[in-house]
Amino acid sequence: MSSAAEQKAVAEERATPDTRVNGVSQKVPGVPVRPGAPTPLGARFRVGPDGVAGTNFALWAGGAEAVELCLFDEAGRETRAALTELTHEIWHGFVPGVMPGQRYGFRVHGRWDPWTGGRWNPAKLLLDPYARAVDGEFGLPPEVYGHVRDWPQQQVADTVRDERDSAPYVPKGVVVHDDAPDDEWAYDRRPKTPWADSVIYELHVKGFTRLHPDIPEELRGTYAGLAHPAAVEHLVKLGVTAVELLPVHQFAHEDHLLRRGLKNYWGYNSIGYFAPHAAYASSGTTGQQVGEFKRMVRALHAAGIEVILDVVYNHTAEAGELGPTLSLKGIDNRGYYRLQSDARRYADYTGCGNTLHVVQPHVLRLITDSLRYWVTEMGVDGFRFDLAAALARSMHDVDMLSPFLAVIAQDPVLRRVKLIAEPWDVGSGGYQVGAFPPLWTEWNDRYRNAVRDFWRHALPDVREMGYRLSGSSDLYAWGGRRPYASVNFVTAHDGFTLRDLVSYERKRNEDNGEGNRDGTDDNRAWNCGAEGETDDERVRALRRRQLRNLLTTLLLSTGVPMLVAGDELGRTQGGNNNAYCQDNEISWLDWSLLAEPGWKALFDLTSRLIALRHRHPVLRRRAFFSGRAHSADGLRDLAWFTARGAEMTEGDWYAPAATLGMYLSGRDIPGRDERGAPITDDSFLAVLHAGDRPVSFVLPGPPWAERYEVVVDTSREQQDEAPGVVHRAGAAVTVPARAVMLLRVAG
Repeated sequence: MSSAAEQKAVAEERATPDTRVNGVSQKVPGVPVRPGAPTPLGARFRVGPDGVAGTNFALWAGGAEAVELCLFDEAGRETRAALTELTHEIWHGFVPGVMPGQRYGFRVHGRWDPWTGGRWNPAKLLLDPYARAVDGEFGLPPEVYGHVRDWPQQQVADTVRDERDSAPYVPKGVVVHDDAPDDEWAYDRRPKTPWADSVIYELHVKGFTRLHPDIPEELRGTYAGLAHPAAVEHLVKLGVTAVELLPVHQFAHEDHLLRRGLKNYWGYNSIGYFAPHAAYASSGTTGQQVGEFKRMVRALHAAGIEVILDVVYNHTAEAGELGPTLSLKGIDNRGYYRLQSDARRYADYTGCGNTLHVVQPHVLRLITDSLRYWVTEMGVDGFRFDLAAALARSMHDVDMLSPFLAVIAQDPVLRRVKLIAEPWDVGSGGYQVGAFPPLWTEWNDRYRNAVRDFWRHALPDVREMGYRLSGSSDLYAWGGRRPYASVNFVTAHDGFTLRDLVSYERKRNEDNGEGNRDGTDDNRAWNCGAEGETDDERVRALRRRQLRNLLTTLLLSTGVPMLVAGDELGRTQGGNNNAYCQDNEISWLDWSLLAEPGWKALFDLTSRLIALRHRHPVLRRRAFFSGRAHSADGLRDLAWFTARGAEMTEGDWYAPAATLGMYLSGRDIPGRDERGAPITDDSFLAVLHAGDRPVSFVLPGPPWAERYEVVVDTSREQQDEAPGVVHRAGAAVTVPARAVMLLRVAG
């Protein structure tokens, strides 16, 4: 590696500005570059102490020999100016007269040596990792690859440098005014929804609004569309407390999708960790996506709804050695990415070709700077970390004392927001459900599997179901963690929708163009007697009942429930369980379903269950159940019953069973309210019956109850028929086949 003095000398040789017009280099006078400052990183507009306005540019490029700043005018003409100041491997300079809206990129010079991990190529224009906005869309013609690539035959020679200019084919960063008058923004410090009270709604910005009839056409599929009163009204009626947005960081489409005429719809292919994805902005004006995103957050906050971002810091869109050179790969490939002992190859713990080297200080800084930016300047309330186990790896193994987790734990901003881990990756030892430290909640796929298996009557016994319904204490009751460490879900963006889960047993992914080989085969689904859509009304009615069962189970379980947008309306993807590349009606939410009585009834039930959850703290406990008696009469906070009305014995837990009774006591709930008073609530008995025949269930008598009132009966399509039915304790109640009956203790 060159010394700092040698690096600066090389840079000064390139200090004369250079303009490219139609690929022809023309030396021009003029672009004055002052020394500027090495911090903050990125492009920051400011007015200097001498009153001169301009932009400071700073780029960490360890190992680089020189860095050129490239400015682009409206016609796409490029003017280059070398950044000659070098401080702690950060190249920087202040350029007077560069105003907000200016498009820019970098060219980084260094040694091309793929065998040792060096992939510098100044012919490739690179996106600033700290760019606040991006103008243009990523395509993947051969010019954007750092190595020689024969398009479209895909013959590659990744060790041979490609000398073609990529600038005409890649998006540019945009200088953004952080304090623009029309985007005044104060960090929202309102009290956040406590974890135990949260109900999360996972949605896609475009898919949620693209077909909404009450949102103006020009706003559909955008941040402004999600902020529209019609979109917010649905969320408020449903009662959710937070939206979890599928990735909104600037992302790129994979070349294998583009060749098939498809695009990456979900967005798990990030390339800009500070920039809101430009395609979700309603305005075509350069850089306006930043203000539009902020206004969306404001609108959701005003409705009492938090904003959680699904973030992808484990890998980038540059893939492996055969992938494009868009940003980090050309800035310092071996500094940003984990490489194998053969440094030409990438260590891939993500299944996406590369893995960010989070133990490197500058990579860790990039991630944490990005997170703080989205909290303090964009106003978001938390993050769900895709493949979080990859971020928790130290050198190779997953390490819960890793630098990433340690930095998050001590950061005064980040430790106060909602942190959700997808607690696995695809590498060895990557499955870490239950292992993340306090402060973190986790997607609990063991909950998903148990609930799916119970309702298709595939569990060998009910032990697993008991743990999942009551907060998964076997996974989370350590280190001071609470039941809300478990994010409970039955479906997520990845996999069948809830309706498809009860309509298909086999995936139907032919539209993805991979011969139906993609997507999981482990769906744990039951089609209720017919594969796919059917006109058989008995099958259709059973499917709707199963949907009610699954949603009711989810919303009565201890932990944090997560719903997927459209599941409350019976949304279908036609059996596609991997719709990541379907930016069309397959993935978009069909709002016409609300006009169909059966699906409207499903929405009403979901809303009713969420409201019930909000009213009753016994359904959203902040501490694990003890199972012990808290009074002389022997009443315990949690008790389990067989259909005979007797408490379950050890042997009952191991016996095959389709019926489970769960008693939740509202007496002496741990904790105190805001005034310091003890928390008390009604008590409930939930009877879950997955059998295909009705069962006679004996209602437990004293001390559990004298009478029970039916609150929910999922065998009924319209729930307004159910409340008001009262049964005496000791009575045998008929629970219909495949149904949940929720009863409130009435005396």
